[in-house]
Amino acid sequence: MRRTRRGRGTAHKEGALRARTATGSRAYLTGLLLTGRKVVVVGGGCVARRRVPKLVEAGALVEVVAPELHPALGAMAEAGEFTWHARDYAPGDIDGAWYVLATTDSGAVNAAIVAEAERQHTYCVRVDSADEGSAWTPATGDASGVTVAAISTHDPLRARRIRNRFVELVNEEEL
Repeated sequence: MRRTRRGRGTAHKEGALRARTATGSRAYLTGLLLTGRKVVVVGGGCVARRRVPKLVEAGALVEVVAPELHPALGAMAEAGEFTWHARDYAPGDIDGAWYVLATTDSGAVNAAIVAEAERQHTYCVRVDSADEGSAWTPATGDASGVTVAAISTHDPLRARRIRNRFVELVNEEEL
């Protein structure tokens, strides 16, 4: 027996859901609540420069493992906004982390980070080979108290364009 709601079947709704999920990215979008939770970023370059401030803003207890930091992150480290381990990655660095970002210039190091995260059942973004990690970072934007996010299949520039349009729409339509 098929359930109905207000005299209408659910078949249409189920069909629409299948159509939406079959055409987009295979990533499952979720909002991580990281306040007070350990997040490890391995690498201190340009990608870390973009990600670390947002993680700190989200309330995460951020640890960065990198021999050097992007200058914009240096001031944050000196101010105590996150913990900086001024050295190369070593096994055990991600112990206890809820979320990990492998942002180094070395594919071998990023692979080792992902493998360790996988063993610990910790979500890990791998910036040099997204499909090798267990999470992707969406292009996000804020407007009028709303955060929007877009993920595309292997096209971060497209995701940024879509994100920008979402932000414009929220602002223009006062949504």
